[in-house]
Amino acid sequence: MTAALSLDALWNSAPPADRAFQPDRLSALPEPARRYLEHAIARGTRLASAVRLRMHGEIKLGRWLPFAADQVICWTRGMIWRASTRLHGLPIRGSDRIVDGAGAMRWTLFGIFPVMIASGPDITRSAAGRLAAETVWLPSILCGPDVTWTAPDSSHARAGFTVQGHRAALDLTIDTRGRLEALRFQRWGNPDDTAFREIPFGGVVDAEGAFGSYTIPSRLRIGWHFGTARFESDGEFFRATIDEARYR
Repeated sequence: MTAALSLDALWNSAPPADRAFQPDRLSALPEPARRYLEHAIARGTRLASAVRLRMHGEIKLGRWLPFAADQVICWTRGMIWRASTRLHGLPIRGSDRIVDGAGAMRWTLFGIFPVMIASGPDITRSAAGRLAAETVWLPSILCGPDVTWTAPDSSHARAGFTVQGHRAALDLTIDTRGRLEALRFQRWGNPDDTAFREIPFGGVVDAEGAFGSYTIPSRLRIGWHFGTARFESDGEFFRATIDEARYR
């Protein structure tokens, strides 16, 4: 069953990289998009189809709690994020995922007692939005022929593409060197436990790091209502630092 797929199995299912990054082939892209991709990927780098991440940070579950997590993004199939934290001293472990077109969340206390279990079309659509945003950790995907780029000015670029059957439009803020400063898009969700709907989502990149031939956001703050006053007050819920990134 898809829900039982492990991180290792997803990682091992990634097809090998079959193309090299050649900046000369980006001539038709808007200048901010070219600047970003040339900064994120070294010339001649094999364009990876997957990344395996190790991270730590804080997640807001009523209050801020430390977490540690491993994640695999395999573009042809989806992603699995597996994490652990403690609430009132008690261990909570689980995963968020979207694999082969099905999204799910499963979190347990002591690895036994259910804390949160969810699936269905709304969860899948929301997870597809998360996966769209996390292409910034796998920028090779944004070089693909199915990605359309537009740019309203020299500091912003929009990437349009399909994620697990759902269309996404990812707005990136890019500095003069090509460094990613922020990302924003409309994500399907219900952070206030009312009806699912499209809500501004995104975050700020506080630092970047080089992992092999890729330069990606290494510290960022993410949440709902990005670009509004609500982001700082009650939208931000995820602060992550990337400790390791491996590409395949």
